Amino acid sequence: MNRTFYWVATALVAVALAATLLAYPQLPSSVPSHWGLHNEVNGYSPRWTLFLLGPGAMVLVIALFSLLPWLSPKHFEVDTFRPTYLQVMLIIVTLLGYVHGIVLWTALGHKVDTGRAVEGGICLLLMLLGNVMGKVRRNFYVGIRTPWALANERVWNATHRFAAKTFVAGGVLGFAFTLAGWSDWPVMAAIAAGALAPALYSLIFYKQLERHGEV
Repeated sequence: MNRTFYWVATALVAVALAATLLAYPQLPSSVPSHWGLHNEVNGYSPRWTLFLLGPGAMVLVIALFSLLPWLSPKHFEVDTFRPTYLQVMLIIVTLLGYVHGIVLWTALGHKVDTGRAVEGGICLLLMLLGNVMGKVRRNFYVGIRTPWALANERVWNATHRFAAKTFVAGGVLGFAFTLAGWSDWPVMAAIAAGALAPALYSLIFYKQLERHGEV
C-alpha cells in the first residue's frame, strides 16, 4: 500500500513535467516567478527554471520523504504511522503541482488572480492536513514539533488531536474568506491562527501536566 503513495506522487510529477514540456515552446524567454501583495508581478525568471520550480521541487519533496525515515532516531521512527506520513508527502506534492499549474497558466498569458488562487490552495492544504494530524506520531519531521510536544507523548497526542480541529477550522475559514474576495490579510490570519494555535496549546498543556507532577 505504501508504494501506492509513491506511484501517485510520481504520476503527479509526470503530469507536471508533461505540461511544462508542452507549454515550453509557447513561453516567453522570461516568465513571472514572484507576485506582490496586490497581485502584481515583481519578479521574473528564465523559462527553464519552471522545470526546477515545478517538477524539480516535487521530486525533491518525494526524495526527502524517502530519506527521512532512514534518518529517524530510535523511538521517533515514522514506521508507526507511515501511511499517514506518506499522505502528508502526497498532499505537499499535490499543492506544489497545483501552484506550478497556476504559474504555467499565467506564463502563457492568461489572466489569473494568483494571490487568491494560491491562498485558496493553501487553505485546502490546511484542511487536508487537519484530516490526518490526529494520526501523526512523535517524530522530528512532520506535525507540531514543539519542545513540549516532543518531550512527552501525551502532550504530543493531545496537541495533534487539537491541531486536527484548528487546521480544518482555519482552512475552512480562510477558504470562505477567499471565496468572498477577502484575500490577503484575513485569509493569512485564519491560516496562521489555525496553524499556530496547536503550538501554544502544547506549551499550556505541558505546563499543566508539569504543575501536577505528571511529566
